[in-house]
This record gives sequence, structure tokens and C-alpha cells, in this order.
Amino acid sequence: MIRPTLPADTDSLIALADATNVFKPLEIEALAEVLRDYHSSNHALGHRSITFERDGVILGFAYYAPAAMTDRSWYLYWIAVRPDVQARGIGGELLDDVEREVAQRHGRMLFIETSSLPHYDRTRRFYQQHRYELAARLPDFYADGDDMIVFRKPLFTSAADRR
Repeated sequence: MIRPTLPADTDSLIALADATNVFKPLEIEALAEVLRDYHSSNHALGHRSITFERDGVILGFAYYAPAAMTDRSWYLYWIAVRPDVQARGIGGELLDDVEREVAQRHGRMLFIETSSLPHYDRTRRFYQQHRYELAARLPDFYADGDDMIVFRKPLFTSAADRR
């Protein structure tokens, strides 16, 4: 089941993200800060965090928020699934839930940033399989040889959705 993230989930989500062996230590530290800020104040600013749980076990999560100073653009900042259950549809369910909620909030576009490093190949394929288009590549953004890859996906389906 997908449910709102609770403060009590924080340690489990940090451990889950760390166990993926994708995120750098600095990114894991940032996640701890993001979750702390989310529970203390950012949820009131429209930030959202969801947790995928099955039989009382946390298997994945996603964190997303409106992009400041834009017309209804949103960012997916974090999405992670426990390594032992990856490639079983959990990430897709989380992403579908994010897109559905953003669309319900009249979001028009969802952006995702990721790295160009080889160990992010599966991540980039995942976004492309979910109909995200490559929007930009910023060379050497994170570090020399580590480009920022930006994906985007329009979320509206008709002119009526463009409120």
C-alpha cells in the first residue's frame, strides 16, 4: 500500500536509500535533512512524501514538491526501492501515484534530475520506460565527468487541464 510518509519512517527510509548503493554519503545526509524539514514545515508548503509498505515492511518511497517560481511545475526529488524488491513494479507504482497526485493538484509538468554516471543507467532507463523525455544534459554539473540529466513529462491531457 502507498501511504503518506510518517516521521517514524525516517530512519527506515534513510537506510533503504543507503542500501541501494546508488546515493553518495552526502546525498544520504541530504535525505535526512529533507525528511526532517518535511515533517517540521515543508509538508505545509506543498511538499509530499509517500511510502510503499507491504505487510508492515517499508519497500520504497518518493519525495516530490512544487518547483518554486514556475507555473505548476513539480520536481521528483527522491524515489527509491529496496534493492531486493527492485524491478517488481514498486517504483512504477510510486511514480504513478506521484503523477496522479501532481495532476490532481493541477501540476502541468514533472521534472526529474539524475546523474550520468554508469551506476545510474537503470535509473535513467526506468524514467524513459515511464515516458519521460530527456530534456537537458548539464555537463560536469555534480563533478567532473558527472553530468546532470534532466527528464520531464507533461501531465495534462487536454486544454481544460491547463488551469
